[in-house]
Amino acid sequence: MKIKSDVLQACFDYANKRIANYKNEIETIKESIDSNDKSGDEDDSGNGKLFNDLEKNSQYLTDAQKMLDSLKAISPKMVSDKVILGSLVKTTTNNFFISISAGKIDTETMSVFAISSGSPIGMLLINKVKGDQVEFNGNTFTIIEVI
Repeated sequence: MKIKSDVLQACFDYANKRIANYKNEIETIKESIDSNDKSGDEDDSGNGKLFNDLEKNSQYLTDAQKMLDSLKAISPKMVSDKVILGSLVKTTTNNFFISISAGKIDTETMSVFAISSGSPIGMLLINKVKGDQVEFNGNTFTIIEVI
């Protein structure tokens, strides 16, 4: 199960990095708003854009925190015959970790795509078992193993 632990840790690192980046961006925007307010400038158009950016980054931060929460629900020791949240799915073409959309993760032994269960490929894989075939984007592949 080391591979699952390694991939899960990479997903945690990805989510935590996103959270830190959004928090830093939010702080930078707040500082810009404060400095604009202190300048006494009558033109508020700059602050409008900053408030819009602040709102966007706050939403991104919330989404990243939800990613982190969903990762906390995954145990690398969990095993299931069918594909569920936290499953590592080996197929004839690629390997997938059903967790969050974090992209390709390279470990010492294999490459794995961290995908969300709500993604198009994730929805196709959920509840499948070893030996099932899945067709995605005109390509058919077979599930070799569910860990």
